[in-house]
Amino acid sequence: HLHVANNAGRVAAWLRSLSDDFVIFDEKDPYITAPGPVSVTYIGETEKNLSKTADAPDGEKTYFIGKDGENFAGTGGASLPAFAFTEPELPEMLTTPLHAVHLQLGAKMGEFAGYDMPLWYDKVMNEHLAVRNSAGLFDVTHMGVFEAIGAGAEDFLNLVTTNSVHLLKTGRSHYTFLLNTDGVPHDDLMIYKLGDEHFFIVVNASNNDKNWAWLNAIKNGEVCIDPDMPGRKVVTAPFELRDLRDPSAGEDRRVDIALQGPKSLDILMSLGGSEADLKALKALPWAGIIRATIGGFDLIVSRTGYTGERVAFEVFPHPDQAAALFTTLIEAGAVPCGLAARDSLRIEAGLPLYGHELAGPHNMIPSEAGMGSYVKFSKPWFVGKAAYVARDIARDSQIVRFRMENKGARPAHQGDPLVDDKGRVVGIVTSCSIDSEGYQLGQALVKIGSHKRNTQLAVFAGSERAKVRPLNNMKFGDRAIMPETVTILWRFPK
Repeated sequence: HLHVANNAGRVAAWLRSLSDDFVIFDEKDPYITAPGPVSVTYIGETEKNLSKTADAPDGEKTYFIGKDGENFAGTGGASLPAFAFTEPELPEMLTTPLHAVHLQLGAKMGEFAGYDMPLWYDKVMNEHLAVRNSAGLFDVTHMGVFEAIGAGAEDFLNLVTTNSVHLLKTGRSHYTFLLNTDGVPHDDLMIYKLGDEHFFIVVNASNNDKNWAWLNAIKNGEVCIDPDMPGRKVVTAPFELRDLRDPSAGEDRRVDIALQGPKSLDILMSLGGSEADLKALKALPWAGIIRATIGGFDLIVSRTGYTGERVAFEVFPHPDQAAALFTTLIEAGAVPCGLAARDSLRIEAGLPLYGHELAGPHNMIPSEAGMGSYVKFSKPWFVGKAAYVARDIARDSQIVRFRMENKGARPAHQGDPLVDDKGRVVGIVTSCSIDSEGYQLGQALVKIGSHKRNTQLAVFAGSERAKVRPLNNMKFGDRAIMPETVTILWRFPK
């Protein structure tokens, strides 16, 4: 029950209007909607003796209607410093729990995000096609795995990420973003809801340490999260934030292994398990998550992935079980795949990579990458929202997929320019690799107007590496860069 001293009818009408989404309650942000609908009923006068002097608004509360208004009388707290983070210098490359397995399999190894990782085992195209036609197995144990558990976990994640965590059901997951205060992504990530107050968070390996520092700094109220109100903090009920790859997590530690492709379910089912666990695994919907014992391994299993395959799984064993599980899955028919195939698969599927189609040299935001639906403007507030909305309104470019017409064309690289039929630069390549048919397929940031499907452009592939003379200084025998014709595709495969 809500007790009000005066104007009960007016208050009830206001609450009904908020619930029904019939009013704008923040002139700076017309997208906001209040939770609802709810039933608001005036039940008569109270016998309570209400004080005529209300307490001052709680300036520590992260958001309430009117807090961002011009007449808000609260201070909002003392100004907090901007977030600052420096990546630690590593004396040598890190290794994953599967490193010895990769060496035994003869993988071509290389550095990625500070780790010595398998780039490929056989040929990139063979591994790419294995995922599309059978099942591929990826070491992604270098990716960050965090846990938020406790009464305040849901509210915290809802305030620091862009998607609607408060609407996420137990046993499901969603894609989302952490934004900086300037509206540019800190990272893209997956959040999995394991229980009412229990969440799994998987972040990119390259951003693991930065994300961990950012989330803890916000949780502890140590950094500015809103330049317009520099004292604002994320205030929630208590909860615990843990790094599940850290040895301190003990028996709760988890790492990520990805099994992707049309036969991945059959392979997992072949390992065996209880009738209940196998039934739950077989019935697992897209973005679903369960805990099950499969093949004798205690696993958290989600139906998610980064390859564009809909029959796709990520399995989370304890790191001490990771090598045995990886080997068992190979023996059951999975093809080990390196990071090169993972990249070609996600490019073909139109999926963004942080630093390429998100953030990066052009400060790209989710809506430019075709991922704007994962940023919920209807949420009253989240870190970076106001700056993101301003960027989204002002943007004049869009990520597209393109395919080179010449099957033997040299691959394009991040930063290569795309030009229209008049020679004007209208786009910049962000990623490129080989597709399932052997063509060079890429993604590019292209000016709106040149981004429509079937538009033909040209790319100067390998422009950064090219050593050419100025055109007015060329001699017989010199080489000039020849542009390759490309065709704009659907943003995502049909």
